[in-house]
Amino acid sequence: MGSVEEHHDIVIVGGGICGLATALALHRKGIRSLVLEKYNTIRATGAAIGVFINAWRALDQLGVGAELRTKAVLVPENQDVWRNKNATRLNSCRKEELRCLKRNDLIETLYNNLPVNSVRFGCQIVAVGTDPLTSFPILYTHDGIIIKAKVLIGCDGSNSIISKSLGLKPPKSLTNCVIRGLTNYPNGHNIGNYFLRHLEGCMIFGRIPIDNNLVHWFVDWPYPDKEGPKDPKFIIELAIRQIKDYPAEMIEMVKNSDPASLTFTRIRYQTPWHLVLGNFCRGTITVAGDAMHVMGPFLGQGGGAALEDAVVLARSLAEMMPMGYFEANASDEELRKRTETALKNYVKERKLRVLRLAMQSVLVGLLMSSPSKVKRLVSLVLLILFFGGPALSHTQFDCGHL
Repeated sequence: MGSVEEHHDIVIVGGGICGLATALALHRKGIRSLVLEKYNTIRATGAAIGVFINAWRALDQLGVGAELRTKAVLVPENQDVWRNKNATRLNSCRKEELRCLKRNDLIETLYNNLPVNSVRFGCQIVAVGTDPLTSFPILYTHDGIIIKAKVLIGCDGSNSIISKSLGLKPPKSLTNCVIRGLTNYPNGHNIGNYFLRHLEGCMIFGRIPIDNNLVHWFVDWPYPDKEGPKDPKFIIELAIRQIKDYPAEMIEMVKNSDPASLTFTRIRYQTPWHLVLGNFCRGTITVAGDAMHVMGPFLGQGGGAALEDAVVLARSLAEMMPMGYFEANASDEELRKRTETALKNYVKERKLRVLRLAMQSVLVGLLMSSPSKVKRLVSLVLLILFFGGPALSHTQFDCGHL
């Protein structure tokens, strides 16, 4: 029996934040798309995500900002504590509109605002090819289905099969790993509405409230083993081992965390020169989010940049292919030319923004966690020279109207 063959206008690979946001942005512009997600249900990797004003602007363009603001308290200050220096720095972040969202809340809100059947679950892509007659992309799934798309958008994360098909290099890994979790206080917590980070050597422990009952925490430190623990019990034990000399309430926070929220991940990033030299579109194929510019968590901009991508990409496509264009029986050659122009415009608009974020993220990461005094000093000098210091000016970016 022959393989099943399907035809779709726009296919988005990956049903995470970036994939769902891109589908929603296209939907707001009256353009249909199909999201292919390899898992059998919507899935949010990581416990929570920091959302600054640049990301809120993108969420407002997607029409979900007001709804999501009700799910997280405003965090007006962040406090950095250097334990080995007995020093503290308090910064206001009121104008940056920092809130911390549960990833599940963000994912579910994006998904619930999409038309029915916009996402196909349990669909894993194993190969990407090109139709020799039309030059449009062809997707091959794990269960033998062949999907022919006119536009292909890879939002499939840092280990993206779409990025590989474009010839992009895989991201690099740091020795640092991060454990993240959520802790619920049924009677309310008393930690205050500020973002706290304890910095000691190469380790960072942080906590930030999501609402009056829920707190997100993380531990970031060098971890030499290639594989980390999978069992929540061992993840908690490993986290507590790193903060054993910290205040008792912090240790209790980790002990009482929700086991289902725990994640252990190695920090991955794309080098800035990869973003300069990389070819992020070919024909009618492009990438977005971590598939394009995975970065360390030091700026809290991975998710925000992905939301910006979604708005800019949908706007670029809609400018070249307005509502109803796919149903207008345009020739394959005209469609291909318009799509190529749209994707080139998208990449051109996004490249400088993500390059600056990548450079700043690398430098802030070295400044916060490098054991070398020389590297920390050089990082600080470069941050001041190119970015005016390790401040939050990058959060004031506006991706524009959808």
